[in-house]
Amino acid sequence: MRLDLAQFRELEAFAQFGTELDKATQSQLNRGRRIVEILKQPQYQPLAVEKQVLLIFAAVNGFLDEVKVERIKEFETKFIQYIEGTHSDIIKSIREEKTISERTEKLLSEVTKEFITSFIS
Repeated sequence: MRLDLAQFRELEAFAQFGTELDKATQSQLNRGRRIVEILKQPQYQPLAVEKQVLLIFAAVNGFLDEVKVERIKEFETKFIQYIEGTHSDIIKSIREEKTISERTEKLLSEVTKEFITSFIS
């Protein structure tokens, strides 16, 4: 993620010169904007680490590419509520194992795709 953000900052600075950007570069800029939004937290209201992991996973793996930047905060709230309500085992697994196991990653990918589909429509 660190590398992604560094590339994003570099591309963002380059894009300010008004040059025409190819589709891949535009995609990278758009994903970077979403990652930056995901990383923002209200002062004195930090999220639990396992919830941060859920959101970062969704952003870094491209699940948020179709979500408008203005709706990222709404996505965060609803996605966490959805996971807590229907798949709390994912949060428990991340909290206890302190990693995303292969099984948890597969389940999280499926659940995130399912949620994104309903959230966008």
